[in-house]
Amino acid sequence: MFLTVIGALNEGFLQTLKLFAVTLVGAIPLGLIISFGSMSRFAPLRYVTKTVVWIIRGTPLMLQLIILFFVPGMIRSAGSPWPSGESGRFMAACIAFIINYACYFSEIYRGGIQGVPVGQQEAGLVLGMTKTQIFFKVTLLQMVKRIIPPMSNEIITLVKDTSIARIISFQELIWAGYAFLKGSHGYSGLLWPLFFTGVYYLLFVGILTLLFGYIERRLSYFR
Repeated sequence: MFLTVIGALNEGFLQTLKLFAVTLVGAIPLGLIISFGSMSRFAPLRYVTKTVVWIIRGTPLMLQLIILFFVPGMIRSAGSPWPSGESGRFMAACIAFIINYACYFSEIYRGGIQGVPVGQQEAGLVLGMTKTQIFFKVTLLQMVKRIIPPMSNEIITLVKDTSIARIISFQELIWAGYAFLKGSHGYSGLLWPLFFTGVYYLLFVGILTLLFGYIERRLSYFR
């Protein structure tokens, strides 16, 4: 029984890990692009970007996932645009998570960029640097140091938020543990596999905490 449970939880954790990795790969660069839109001097772009960020940050991720997965199939005569089976659920979950976390990351980026003293940018202009050089050689390096703590908090939150994907029957870690409670794999009424999923989350978050602590120490030269 124990090996059966561990095997199922490992499969669920692999799905959780895939969703986590794809979300980060998509949300980190997209968040930076959105932050540029939020700080744009072109007013219409700035207002539209801020409105989108406000909507995404102001509504539950679970609701966004349900809307993204189910609503397109209700309004399209051809049916759901998502592939059938687990691949379609995974794709929908990735898109919803990327959009949601990109909006949160964008605000962190914006705070980090605007937190760099303007005088340093002006000094760069006096030295003959272009705006691009100032951003990459002056602003970006200091921004990274400033955003590591809030970014680490959001990324750790992402680890736990992946469990929300089970609302569209995506078979992640919590789904795998809950399956033993409702009669999957030939077992029924087993509660301990669901609680055991917490060990996976704790270990994963512990590794990430150590990693971010190491990164912060490596960036301590800005102090």
